[in-house]
Amino acid sequence: MTIKTASRLTNIYNMAYNRENLLKRIIEVQNIVLEHKKHDTPQIRIYEKYIKDRFHISYSCFNEWMTIPAKTQLKELQTAKEKQKEIEKAQLKLFD
Repeated sequence: MTIKTASRLTNIYNMAYNRENLLKRIIEVQNIVLEHKKHDTPQIRIYEKYIKDRFHISYSCFNEWMTIPAKTQLKELQTAKEKQKEIEKAQLKLFD
């Protein structure tokens, strides 16, 4: 197996099934960082000790995830799904 193939397989393995699952992973990482930031631990050490082996993401990806307002986006996504379910439910009642 070449390095290119191995990295491609790693990228496929790390991809989230959908946006909701990705946001949940990002929130989990952000919570870990917040927990350890209380002890004045540098972000690079938190990444190396707690994130790297567990989530299998690069440091640049980790830094990108830290900038995403994942909790807000997840709430918006969930409210949009609820609205869509209500619309579908109402449409089904029209034909009964």
